[in-house]
Amino acid sequence: MKRILLILLFTRVSAATFSQPVDIQQQLETARSFERQADYDNAILVLTRALQSLPDNTEVIKELAFAYYMSGQNDKALNEIKKIADRDDADEQVFQIAGNIYKGKQDLKEADRIYKKGIKKFPSSGSLYSEYGELLYTKEPGSPSSIKTWEKGIEVDPNFSGNYYYAAKYYGTIGNDVWSLLYGEIFVNLESYSTRTIEVKNVLFDIYKQWFVANNIKGGTDFEVAFANSLNKQSREAAFGLTPEVLTAIRTRFILEWFSAGASRPAFRLFDYQRQLLQEGLFGAYNQWLFGSVVNTSVYQNWVTTHAEENAEFIKFQRGRIFKMPMGQYYGAK
Repeated sequence: MKRILLILLFTRVSAATFSQPVDIQQQLETARSFERQADYDNAILVLTRALQSLPDNTEVIKELAFAYYMSGQNDKALNEIKKIADRDDADEQVFQIAGNIYKGKQDLKEADRIYKKGIKKFPSSGSLYSEYGELLYTKEPGSPSSIKTWEKGIEVDPNFSGNYYYAAKYYGTIGNDVWSLLYGEIFVNLESYSTRTIEVKNVLFDIYKQWFVANNIKGGTDFEVAFANSLNKQSREAAFGLTPEVLTAIRTRFILEWFSAGASRPAFRLFDYQRQLLQEGLFGAYNQWLFGSVVNTSVYQNWVTTHAEENAEFIKFQRGRIFKMPMGQYYGAK
């Protein structure tokens, strides 16, 4: 009798245990933790088990497709993402993941189709414009369609960094130095500490060096011409070479000249930010962070050591404020 009671008790406890609702959110976080460690096998295991409990859960399916994609299993990834790509609750990430899977399979036609579909559904998605532009550039390097796509992404979602990254590099290759400089500097303020940041800082310094050799602009929008003319007025400062200190002087004079024109100049957050740094006495430190850190690492480290308080104040200022580009300040290349 005791044995029967024990069996019945065990059965009830087991039934109660296995009838507990599965914490999907916890399983998703566990899987993402594995993904951050590049342990995709364990991520797939956790997500597969989660899917057994909720086979139609969009978040789980999306995460499983992503894990398969990151592990190089594109066919399995595609099987999962197809389950939700046509559903009403498919979000931007669904189309991003699907596009990446198709690119991984070298199916550029389907990747093109899925990005267009995603952009139609989410016309203000900077991330979708960024990745679609990258696809167009892959299909046809130098194609105007790619830069038009990145420009549109900047216009509709001005705080997504990816479009600035690609646009700055694109313009750097075709000699449009105005927008390579402007988009590049906006990018490093939106994405301040990544490997891409270092890459774009180098692009910025190289273009400034080229600028004061050519020192001209052929046409352009009113905004482009105003920027170029204001920068050209500071060319004498570069007579003895370009260093972070010289660039600080050039860019200081540029800001003072730009704002001296008053209301005739359109509002532009990047220039407002530069003026704010100037007023705070941190513009020199900002330019050292922007240029000195890539021009000569040892010289920059020496500057940081000898200007420890100024550098600390700049870092505190930078990390205490989130740089954002407002809607409506789009003056992109036409």
